[in-house]
Amino acid sequence: MTDLRQSQIASWSDNAERWTAAVRGRSIASRREATDAAILSAARAGPLGKALDVGCGEGWLCRELRRDCVEIVGIDASSELVSRAREEGGANYLVLSYAELAEAPMRAGSEFDTVICNFSLLDDTVDALLDALASISNPKARLLIQTLHPMTLTPYEDGWRVERFDAFCDAGWAPMPYFARTLSSWIDAISSKWALKKIMEPKARSAQTPASLLLVAKRR
Repeated sequence: MTDLRQSQIASWSDNAERWTAAVRGRSIASRREATDAAILSAARAGPLGKALDVGCGEGWLCRELRRDCVEIVGIDASSELVSRAREEGGANYLVLSYAELAEAPMRAGSEFDTVICNFSLLDDTVDALLDALASISNPKARLLIQTLHPMTLTPYEDGWRVERFDAFCDAGWAPMPYFARTLSSWIDAISSKWALKKIMEPKARSAQTPASLLLVAKRR
Protein backbone atom coordinates (compact mmCIF):
# COMPACT_ATOMS: atom_id res chain seq x y z
CA MET A 1 0.00 0.00 0.00
CA THR A 2 3.01 2.31 0.26
CA ASP A 3 2.86 3.00 -3.48
CA LEU A 4 -0.77 4.09 -3.18
CA ARG A 5 0.04 6.48 -0.34
CA GLN A 6 2.94 7.95 -2.29
CA SER A 7 0.73 8.32 -5.37
CA GLN A 8 -1.86 10.09 -3.23
CA ILE A 9 0.65 12.65 -1.96
CA ALA A 10 2.02 13.13 -5.47
CA SER A 11 -1.47 13.78 -6.84
CA TRP A 12 -2.06 16.60 -4.35
CA SER A 13 1.21 18.18 -5.40
CA ASP A 14 0.29 17.82 -9.08
CA ASN A 15 -3.19 19.26 -8.42
CA ALA A 16 -2.08 22.05 -6.08
CA GLU A 17 -2.67 24.92 -8.49
CA ARG A 18 -6.05 23.66 -9.68
CA TRP A 19 -7.18 22.78 -6.14
CA THR A 20 -6.19 26.17 -4.79
CA ALA A 21 -8.14 27.91 -7.56
CA ALA A 22 -11.19 25.70 -6.96
CA VAL A 23 -11.24 26.30 -3.20
CA ARG A 24 -10.59 30.01 -3.33
CA GLY A 25 -13.01 30.47 -6.21
CA ARG A 26 -15.70 28.53 -4.28
CA SER A 27 -16.39 26.43 -7.34
CA ILE A 28 -17.04 23.16 -5.48
CA ALA A 29 -20.80 22.99 -4.96
CA SER A 30 -20.83 20.58 -1.99
CA ARG A 31 -18.41 22.79 -0.11
CA ARG A 32 -20.25 25.98 -0.99
CA GLU A 33 -23.67 24.60 -0.10
CA ALA A 34 -22.95 22.43 2.94
CA THR A 35 -19.60 21.13 4.06
CA ASP A 36 -17.58 24.33 4.58
CA ALA A 37 -20.26 25.80 6.84
CA ALA A 38 -20.63 22.47 8.64
CA ILE A 39 -17.00 22.20 9.71
CA LEU A 40 -16.85 25.86 10.69
CA SER A 41 -20.00 25.53 12.79
CA ALA A 42 -18.75 22.37 14.48
CA ALA A 43 -15.39 23.96 15.23
CA ARG A 44 -16.98 27.07 16.71
CA ALA A 45 -19.44 25.07 18.81
CA GLY A 46 -16.81 24.85 21.54
CA PRO A 47 -13.69 26.76 22.54
CA LEU A 48 -10.99 26.22 19.93
CA GLY A 49 -8.02 27.19 22.06
CA LYS A 50 -4.89 25.94 20.34
CA ALA A 51 -5.99 24.18 17.14
CA LEU A 52 -4.40 21.79 14.66
CA ASP A 53 -5.66 21.50 11.08
CA VAL A 54 -4.52 18.11 9.78
CA GLY A 55 -4.34 18.13 5.98
CA CYS A 56 -4.71 21.90 5.76
CA GLY A 57 -4.25 22.08 2.00
CA GLU A 58 -4.02 25.67 0.80
CA GLY A 59 -5.02 26.90 4.24
CA TRP A 60 -8.62 28.10 3.90
CA LEU A 61 -9.82 26.60 7.20
CA CYS A 62 -6.88 28.02 9.15
CA ARG A 63 -7.60 31.46 7.73
CA GLU A 64 -11.29 31.20 8.59
CA LEU A 65 -10.64 30.12 12.18
CA ARG A 66 -7.56 32.15 13.04
CA ARG A 67 -9.50 34.81 14.95
CA ASP A 68 -11.31 32.12 16.98
CA CYS A 69 -8.11 30.40 18.12
CA VAL A 70 -5.38 31.17 20.60
CA GLU A 71 -3.06 29.62 18.02
CA ILE A 72 -3.57 27.48 14.93
CA VAL A 73 -1.15 25.12 13.18
CA GLY A 74 -1.75 23.66 9.73
CA ILE A 75 0.07 20.59 8.43
CA ASP A 76 0.04 18.95 5.02
CA ALA A 77 2.17 16.42 3.17
CA SER A 78 2.18 18.53 -0.01
CA SER A 79 4.89 21.19 0.02
CA GLU A 80 3.19 22.84 -2.97
CA LEU A 81 -0.08 23.29 -1.05
CA VAL A 82 1.73 24.46 2.08
CA SER A 83 3.59 27.02 -0.03
CA ARG A 84 0.27 28.41 -1.23
CA ALA A 85 -1.06 28.47 2.33
CA ARG A 86 1.98 30.39 3.54
CA GLU A 87 1.43 33.01 0.85
CA GLU A 88 -1.90 33.88 2.45
CA GLY A 89 -0.77 33.48 6.08
CA GLY A 90 -3.15 32.89 8.97
CA ALA A 91 -1.29 30.06 10.69
CA ASN A 92 1.98 28.29 11.30
CA TYR A 93 2.13 25.89 8.35
CA LEU A 94 4.30 22.75 8.36
CA VAL A 95 5.10 20.17 5.69
CA LEU A 96 4.55 16.80 7.36
CA SER A 97 3.36 13.48 6.01
CA TYR A 98 0.97 11.45 8.12
CA ALA A 99 3.62 8.75 8.48
CA GLU A 100 6.03 11.33 9.88
CA LEU A 101 3.34 12.70 12.17
CA ALA A 102 2.41 9.24 13.47
CA GLU A 103 6.06 8.42 14.14
CA ALA A 104 6.98 11.75 15.78
CA PRO A 105 3.79 13.68 16.61
CA MET A 106 5.62 16.37 18.59
CA ARG A 107 6.89 17.73 15.28
CA ALA A 108 3.46 19.34 14.90
CA GLY A 109 3.50 20.79 18.42
CA SER A 110 1.67 19.83 21.59
CA GLU A 111 -1.16 20.73 23.97
CA PHE A 112 -3.76 21.11 21.24
CA ASP A 113 -7.33 21.79 22.36
CA THR A 114 -8.94 21.12 18.98
CA VAL A 115 -7.85 18.79 16.18
CA ILE A 116 -9.60 19.09 12.82
CA CYS A 117 -9.38 16.62 9.93
CA ASN A 118 -11.51 18.07 7.16
CA PHE A 119 -11.72 15.65 4.22
CA SER A 120 -8.08 14.85 4.91
CA LEU A 121 -7.99 11.30 6.31
CA LEU A 122 -7.53 9.57 2.99
CA ASP A 123 -5.33 6.53 3.56
CA ASP A 124 -5.51 3.25 5.43
CA THR A 125 -3.41 4.25 8.46
CA VAL A 126 -6.00 6.35 10.30
CA ASP A 127 -5.82 4.41 13.58
CA ALA A 128 -2.13 5.12 14.20
CA LEU A 129 -2.50 8.75 13.18
CA LEU A 130 -5.46 9.39 15.49
CA ASP A 131 -3.60 7.76 18.38
CA ALA A 132 -0.63 10.05 17.68
CA LEU A 133 -2.87 13.11 17.57
CA ALA A 134 -4.33 12.17 20.96
CA SER A 135 -0.81 12.09 22.40
CA ILE A 136 -0.25 15.78 21.56
CA SER A 137 -3.71 16.92 22.63
CA ASN A 138 -4.93 18.18 25.98
CA PRO A 139 -7.05 15.86 28.17
CA LYS A 140 -10.31 17.59 27.16
CA ALA A 141 -9.41 18.10 23.51
CA ARG A 142 -11.98 17.81 20.73
CA LEU A 143 -11.50 15.91 17.48
CA LEU A 144 -13.54 16.85 14.40
CA ILE A 145 -13.49 14.62 11.34
CA GLN A 146 -15.43 15.48 8.20
CA THR A 147 -15.27 12.93 5.42
CA LEU A 148 -17.02 11.33 2.49
CA HIS A 149 -20.36 9.93 3.61
CA PRO A 150 -20.16 6.11 3.64
CA MET A 151 -23.59 5.78 2.02
CA THR A 152 -21.95 6.74 -1.26
CA LEU A 153 -19.75 3.63 -1.23
CA THR A 154 -20.40 0.92 -3.79
CA PRO A 155 -19.73 -1.73 -2.70
CA TYR A 156 -20.26 -0.82 0.95
CA GLU A 157 -16.89 -1.88 2.30
CA ASP A 158 -13.50 -0.48 3.21
CA GLY A 159 -11.07 -0.22 0.34
CA TRP A 160 -8.94 1.86 -1.95
CA ARG A 161 -10.66 3.83 -4.68
CA VAL A 162 -9.64 6.53 -7.16
CA GLU A 163 -10.95 10.09 -7.39
CA ARG A 164 -10.59 11.38 -10.95
CA PHE A 165 -12.16 14.82 -10.31
CA ASP A 166 -14.62 14.33 -13.17
CA ALA A 167 -17.07 16.72 -11.54
CA PHE A 168 -14.67 19.60 -12.08
CA CYS A 169 -15.32 19.43 -15.82
CA ASP A 170 -11.78 20.32 -16.86
CA ALA A 171 -8.90 18.16 -17.96
CA GLY A 172 -5.52 17.94 -16.36
CA TRP A 173 -6.32 16.68 -12.86
CA ALA A 174 -4.06 13.91 -11.58
CA PRO A 175 -6.10 10.93 -10.29
CA MET A 176 -5.96 10.53 -6.51
CA PRO A 177 -6.05 7.14 -4.77
CA TYR A 178 -7.93 7.29 -1.47
CA PHE A 179 -9.07 4.81 1.17
CA ALA A 180 -12.81 4.85 1.84
CA ARG A 181 -14.38 3.58 5.08
CA THR A 182 -17.76 2.36 6.27
CA LEU A 183 -19.37 4.00 9.30
CA SER A 184 -18.38 1.14 11.61
CA SER A 185 -14.82 1.38 10.35
CA TRP A 186 -14.68 5.08 11.21
CA ILE A 187 -16.02 4.40 14.70
CA ASP A 188 -13.47 1.65 15.26
CA ALA A 189 -10.62 3.88 14.06
CA ILE A 190 -11.54 6.60 16.53
CA SER A 191 -12.29 4.47 19.56
CA SER A 192 -8.79 3.66 20.83
CA LYS A 193 -7.92 7.14 22.14
CA TRP A 194 -11.06 9.16 21.42
CA ALA A 195 -14.66 8.90 22.60
CA LEU A 196 -17.24 9.57 19.90
CA LYS A 197 -19.75 12.17 21.09
CA LYS A 198 -21.76 13.10 18.02
CA ILE A 199 -22.45 11.99 14.46
CA MET A 200 -23.61 14.68 12.04
CA GLU A 201 -24.69 14.43 8.40
CA PRO A 202 -24.45 17.87 6.75
CA LYS A 203 -26.81 18.30 3.83
CA ALA A 204 -27.48 21.06 1.33
CA ARG A 205 -31.01 22.45 1.60
CA SER A 206 -32.10 21.14 -1.78
CA ALA A 207 -30.32 17.76 -1.51
CA GLN A 208 -31.95 14.43 -0.75
CA THR A 209 -28.82 12.84 0.72
CA PRO A 210 -26.03 14.03 3.03
CA ALA A 211 -23.03 15.83 1.60
CA SER A 212 -20.68 14.38 4.20
CA LEU A 213 -20.22 12.59 7.51
CA LEU A 214 -19.01 14.70 10.44
CA LEU A 215 -17.77 12.99 13.60
CA VAL A 216 -17.18 14.84 16.87
CA ALA A 217 -15.09 13.13 19.54
CA LYS A 218 -13.22 13.94 22.75
CA ARG A 219 -10.02 12.62 24.24
CA ARG A 220 -10.47 9.59 26.46
